[in-house]
Amino acid sequence: MKIALVGYGKMGKIIDEIAQKRGHEVVARLKETPTAENLNNPDVVIEFSLPEVAYNNIKACLENKIPVICGTTGWLEKKAEIEKLAVDNDTAFLYGSNFSLGVNLFFALNEKLAALMKNVDEYSCQLEEIHHIHKKDAPSGTAISIAEGIFKNNPKFDAWKLDETENNQLGIFAIREDEVPGTHSVFYRSEVDEIEIKHTAFNRNGFALGAVVAAEWIKDKRGNFEMKDVLGL
Repeated sequence: MKIALVGYGKMGKIIDEIAQKRGHEVVARLKETPTAENLNNPDVVIEFSLPEVAYNNIKACLENKIPVICGTTGWLEKKAEIEKLAVDNDTAFLYGSNFSLGVNLFFALNEKLAALMKNVDEYSCQLEEIHHIHKKDAPSGTAISIAEGIFKNNPKFDAWKLDETENNQLGIFAIREDEVPGTHSVFYRSEVDEIEIKHTAFNRNGFALGAVVAAEWIKDKRGNFEMKDVLGL
């Protein structure tokens, strides 16, 4: 496939390396806004940039009828507009707060546990995420996805907030520390014990490989998708 990379920071460079190892051609490496000219006619765009430019980057690609895999977090208030653009332009869009296989299995495990805990009033729930000091948004997109998985399966909660859980608001502690690639934990605490599920990323390679696999999967598809569609979860 011909892949254009929009956003060329640490993640973009790892994706570049993995894509080429898997036999793809990287036809553009952009730090600027994409256009029909500088994209160089790719089969798909992989977008990992910054929250403040992601919307315009994705919009430009979809308007040129190019499918987009997006891993940028922190812009989701405009996601519905982007999904409409994908349909209107007869192309495809896939947003993932996290592309690693392990995290997507963790999402499924989190939903199962939330469903088990919904009628057990003795336990309170709390989320925690730890990331490197360069991460711009808090909480992480992955933590928000975990919270949404809990809302879907436990009617006690319908919103999240930074800090401690309070009533219907599920608390998320967002910690920024050294060069941590990403650690996410869900705690259920009672007066006598605690249940914890946790995912720890050792490096960014899992995220990058997942993004390339998603790009391979989305070719020739139309509509809006999630990573669980790619993985059949």
